[in-house]
Amino acid sequence: MNMYFEGSSNVTLLFNFWNVHGPAGMVLSVFVVLLLTVVYELLKVWKITVGKQKSSPNTSPSTAMSFSQNKQSCFATVIKCQEGSSSLANSPSEVSLTPTENTDNAADSSTAAKRRRWILHCLQTAIHIVQVTLGYMLMLCVMSYNIWIFLGVITGSVLGYFVAFPLLNHT
Repeated sequence: MNMYFEGSSNVTLLFNFWNVHGPAGMVLSVFVVLLLTVVYELLKVWKITVGKQKSSPNTSPSTAMSFSQNKQSCFATVIKCQEGSSSLANSPSEVSLTPTENTDNAADSSTAAKRRRWILHCLQTAIHIVQVTLGYMLMLCVMSYNIWIFLGVITGSVLGYFVAFPLLNHT
């Protein structure tokens, strides 16, 4: 096997059955390699998108922090009112001021969030496996040292990047 690039239209890519003889087969092979490279770039964006979904909780941390600060200030106000007036401590309206929390819903949402993160992690792992496999296959195509296949991989990478990465701003 030659260890330099050549422009021949005869090449075997990846498997014995992908044996190219002639210009028509080379054009088709370059097109297939180009499409595989575009899919590779789309997989990279999809994996990043799944990672963003996995790391973003249902409520933002700033919202949770402001809620807890408001809750603390409400408790402080109730305590001050209780210390200053004994008639307020005995009134039925005090019970209505006390916030109630449903711990069952919190536990269910926590379990659902953990399950969702686990499923997204498994999806991200599967995408990664496909991406790595496809990447190595494309590398082996380039290692055929055929200039046309090499240009197909480069063009597919450019086209895939051009199409795929603007999608990151929309997610």
